Amino acid sequence: MPAPSLAPHLAIHLARSRRGTDTLTDQIVAGIVALIDSRALRAGAAVPSVRRLAQQHQVSTFTVAEAYARLTALGYLSARPGSGYTVAHRHTPAGQARTPQWQAPELNAAWLLADVFADHSVPIKAGAGWLPGDWLNEEGLHQAMRTASRVPAGQVSGYGHPYGFAPLREHIATHLSQYGMPVQSQQVVLTQGATQALDLVVRTLLRPGDTVLVEAPCYCNLLQILKLAGLRVVGVPRTAAGLDTDALEDAIRTQSPRALFVNTVLQNPTGATLTSMTAYRVLQLAEAHRLLVVEDDIYRELAPAGSPMLAAMDGLSQVVYVNGFSKTIAPSVRVGYLAASPDLAKAFAQTKMAVGLTSSEVTERLVYSVLTGGHYARHVTALGERLRAQQDLVTEKLEAHGMEVLLRPEGGMFAWARPRWEDGGNAGQGQALAARALRHGIWLAPGVYFEPDGNDSPWIRFNVATSDAPQLWSFLDACRAGQDAESSLATA
Repeated sequence: MPAPSLAPHLAIHLARSRRGTDTLTDQIVAGIVALIDSRALRAGAAVPSVRRLAQQHQVSTFTVAEAYARLTALGYLSARPGSGYTVAHRHTPAGQARTPQWQAPELNAAWLLADVFADHSVPIKAGAGWLPGDWLNEEGLHQAMRTASRVPAGQVSGYGHPYGFAPLREHIATHLSQYGMPVQSQQVVLTQGATQALDLVVRTLLRPGDTVLVEAPCYCNLLQILKLAGLRVVGVPRTAAGLDTDALEDAIRTQSPRALFVNTVLQNPTGATLTSMTAYRVLQLAEAHRLLVVEDDIYRELAPAGSPMLAAMDGLSQVVYVNGFSKTIAPSVRVGYLAASPDLAKAFAQTKMAVGLTSSEVTERLVYSVLTGGHYARHVTALGERLRAQQDLVTEKLEAHGMEVLLRPEGGMFAWARPRWEDGGNAGQGQALAARALRHGIWLAPGVYFEPDGNDSPWIRFNVATSDAPQLWSFLDACRAGQDAESSLATA
């Protein structure tokens, strides 16, 4: 059955239901669901391709792809390789509503760290660690894909260089020099994302039983890397000003750590940035105690100008620098990098070859094309401004709906907040609140997954790009009022 033209029907629905707080993905999903439920689209009917629907409604292909993926997970569409999408045959007993029988996934570390990336069934992703598809640099990415497709096959037929694609490494070295970091291309090792870069540091420089210091709270995937490596992990409190340097000094003196892992700017999950004074004190302690500092700087390009960079201040003496492009290009473009002294860079490359051979030169060429294609700088500037505006909006709404916000970050993706209502701020409430929210199609990221000691926490991470949804605010209001959230949301 040929794909019908959804343009007029869907356009009418979107015009009627469009709300400033709904994402384009939400609107497309709701529009197609309405057409299917009203039987304007019948089982077996083909729907337009992702590209065609995107062109008809002048939206990003990433937005349509995410909407189709969600509709497939909800049982409204079926996807067949090579045949596109069709309306699914949904067997509903007579007299029953056509609403799909959705069951919330179980909220646990395994879902958060792995399954969540493939689970498109949760409509409100307030706890996501990535940006929505329609926030990405689609024009620059498509241009880079066209450029990459013209590369002769012979140039990408081998494994590539152990350090990674040379022009990209040169570009990164030049870029880092703008921050005052003296680095040559032979000091840059490309990796499969920043997370692999962290793993290579652990594999190369640390051994089971070693003690390492991390922020409390800190990046949840890092905790899993350290746990798998058999390391002893000690948390140092992260405050609105950065690390608690008095606690850091005490931990160095009493725990004899080998390394400190730190997010310098717009930290995941709190959104906090080290002050210049705190950054200087961290490096002072590291030098005095010969402590390796691993600086995870993945949010650098989204940070305000002049934010401290440990690697630049230190000259890559005690610091190993980690960064990547998942936040500014696309999460699926798995390219990160390490910058370190020449000897350490060589050691990292050897470990990289031992555990996974070279990284993907095809993907590295794609990133290089994006960075040099003319759109990237404008995109990053616009993205940073958009996130700063969204931070102001979401943190203000969080406070208005009963949440205590640790700080109002100067941009970036995350806000760190906890309930202010009676008993809502107790340590055991964070995970319970997140589990309750998930039953209503709202994904929150509870603080327990970011705590080195694994203890529950009342704090919750919010992604400001995905959190401004009426259902979330209604849910928080219902919880604050002590009402049954389900009955409250049903009338919202």
